[in-house]
Amino acid sequence: MQLEAQKREILGKKTKKIRKEGKVPAVIFGKGMDSVNLTLDYNSFNKVYKESGETDLVDIKIGNEKTKVLIKDVQFDPVSGRVSHVGFYKPDLTVKTEAQVPVEVVGEENNELIKSGTALALQLIQEIKVEALPEDIPHSFIIDVSDLNEIGSGVSVSQLNYDREKVSIPELSPDETVVRIEETKVQEEELEEAAAISEEEAIA
Repeated sequence: MQLEAQKREILGKKTKKIRKEGKVPAVIFGKGMDSVNLTLDYNSFNKVYKESGETDLVDIKIGNEKTKVLIKDVQFDPVSGRVSHVGFYKPDLTVKTEAQVPVEVVGEENNELIKSGTALALQLIQEIKVEALPEDIPHSFIIDVSDLNEIGSGVSVSQLNYDREKVSIPELSPDETVVRIEETKVQEEELEEAAAISEEEAIA
């Protein structure tokens, strides 16, 4: 994936003008380098961000030069919700780095328990921190729950599909559950109990 950018001289509050022109201010930073201020096309960035997330390397093209970066810090306008600033991190491609990789659950529409309303897929972990070379970072961890047809069955960290020779998960134990099939009734009771406790606290 590639993004074309232009070097930016406008800084601070004056960047409002850039945003009005359908562009977004950005910066490239990294260890041992001076930060580089940039301007990007807003729609082009959004398209790449949806595809890459914060785990895939992106080529930033400035003139005839290309720099491989990770999208590291995306800021949003609190009123409009539009991207207001982007931070790109230039990693050393020969050194392992840490990244938060999202967990994606698929196959719920094929699970008989979920289709019948008897159960749901309870996602206990949304993101998993990994350590890998920048080019080896997984885009996401995809968990297919199609064949999890027993209440209480699930997928643990040790069952995730990834290259264990290139990627490590330093902060989670192998037997920690990422997704579990939970009975719908149990979930409803837990929600009702939580609501009752909140009401009692409010009265107190």
